[in-house]
Amino acid sequence: MRSCTSIRMWILKFNTLAFLLFFVGQYNTFALQDVTADLFGAENYGTVAAFGDFYADKQTDIFIIREQSEVVIFLADSKTPYFKPKIHITKDTFPRDTIITSVVPGDYDGDSQMDVLLTAQLSNSKMATVFIFWGHNQTLDMSGWLMLNKTFADQPLVMDFNGDMIPDIFGVTNSTEVCYLTNRVPVCQNALSSPVKMRIPHSNAFIDLNKDFTADLFLTTEGPSFATWISKDGNFTRADIMPAEPPVSHQTVGQSSFVDFDGDGYQDHLLPVCEDEGCQRSAIYLAKPGSKEWVSVLSDFQQRETVWSFVPGKPSQPLALHLGDYNLDGFPDALVVLRNTSGSGQRAFLLENVPCSTASCHSVGRMFHIHWDQSDLGAIQNAVMATFFDIYEDGILDMLVLSKAEGKQDFIIHALKNNYEADAYFVKVMVLSGLCFNDCPEDVKPFGVNQPGPYVMYTTMDSNGYLKNASAGQLSQSAHFSLQLPYTVLGLGRSANFLDHLFVGIPRKPGETDVRKQEWTAIIPNSQLIVIPYPHNQPRSWSAKLYLTPSNSVLLTAIALIGVCVFILVIIGILHWQEKKADDREKRQEAHRFHFDAM
Repeated sequence: MRSCTSIRMWILKFNTLAFLLFFVGQYNTFALQDVTADLFGAENYGTVAAFGDFYADKQTDIFIIREQSEVVIFLADSKTPYFKPKIHITKDTFPRDTIITSVVPGDYDGDSQMDVLLTAQLSNSKMATVFIFWGHNQTLDMSGWLMLNKTFADQPLVMDFNGDMIPDIFGVTNSTEVCYLTNRVPVCQNALSSPVKMRIPHSNAFIDLNKDFTADLFLTTEGPSFATWISKDGNFTRADIMPAEPPVSHQTVGQSSFVDFDGDGYQDHLLPVCEDEGCQRSAIYLAKPGSKEWVSVLSDFQQRETVWSFVPGKPSQPLALHLGDYNLDGFPDALVVLRNTSGSGQRAFLLENVPCSTASCHSVGRMFHIHWDQSDLGAIQNAVMATFFDIYEDGILDMLVLSKAEGKQDFIIHALKNNYEADAYFVKVMVLSGLCFNDCPEDVKPFGVNQPGPYVMYTTMDSNGYLKNASAGQLSQSAHFSLQLPYTVLGLGRSANFLDHLFVGIPRKPGETDVRKQEWTAIIPNSQLIVIPYPHNQPRSWSAKLYLTPSNSVLLTAIALIGVCVFILVIIGILHWQEKKADDREKRQEAHRFHFDAM
């Protein structure tokens, strides 16, 4: 009895220790770790331009522009450095004095292999010329690339205009046009029923704005003003569902971006602005679909005695927010570069999405809060751009920060690992083109090709029993270093419940009345879902491949369970050894007694 009681006491102590370790881990939050050397080695320079899975191995690769004249594709690897420069588009490929301005990976010819679209300025021209390099057997064909015979007034928006799941090129030439690539031959035609004068730099978006799971078209026009074209039966029709004008009296208007800011399933319009001519006072405004008013979600940029503000930006690198759910609570956060108004430099800051605490954001219920105390982020001086990126493909968004170094033309790339250990849950969704499944040309894998336009939303119950949902569009913007990831990461908070419903929708063809939307139920948290919408017009036949990423609590539980089992086995072994000794002693006593009686 005494041995059993001791075993129970030790088990109780061990479980208590495991619980305390788990509890402490939950609140070790917002820690960053510089992992630049592990990721890039000595190759951490250039301008991060885009992300995409070039090798179709479910590992996201990085596209980097160097010296504005060449592109290097850093492929993900399992050994350090984890990103290696493997594919180069050198400056000898282009005409002389070509300045590369953007990179947009995608499958532009429908063969389910990743191609690379570049925009560039030729011979000091302000017009944007488009080059496309065709993918073939996990490399690029450097001899058969295409240069469009059309030039655009600004970097085009890559979108799926006709719903065939092959990216198209939308922009302004002499009029608003969209260019399709049929059998690698470009065919351009007028895109909209009425002319539109686009703002330069624009922040056009291909995103579902009315929650019908079909991507709509949002345009930033001269003025500045905004225009929305809703996709009805696959055709775009002008509809004013967003405020047509930015907040009044603002001098500098930044890039529009779209996220489900308050978790109601609708995409909200976020707009960073400068409120005076010198950009000494800054603010971020939000507009909801169907609303005609703007709501301030951040206006306090003062850190003790220091006032910070937005960097006004320039056409090649405009003022923009880069968004992602840093702490996996279901509400998107932001990264932005701010400058000290006293002139002592600029840094990247994390803006956390928190419950509203001021009267100005009461109608939304959420607001941004600046994290002034991020020491690792603040240690990077002269930052010029910051974005989220899932470095280790574990569903937790890390950070890439670009900074300017004295005497160097290229930016320095810094990688910061997110050590957020609150054990929040997520679901990571990537929607592919669905152009093939088991019959892909040249037996290529159908995974990974960047696809603009899909829309993802989940609904579930949180730990308190309340309905919780969130939504996101995939690759809704492509120009001016939007740096969107080719997948969506939706935070679930600390609720480990199965997702009740996960909805995925893709664009429709013109004249198609049925919504292309499919629903999956009972999705496991901390999983990556790769959706293959094949065939496009039969959502019931779409397939989804699930890959599970164990959370910290699962690991701690396993460690605690294994520890308890090992401890019990040790106790059992000790008791068994003691019992065996006692048996041997009794046998010797019994043998001695038998010998004595015989005498």
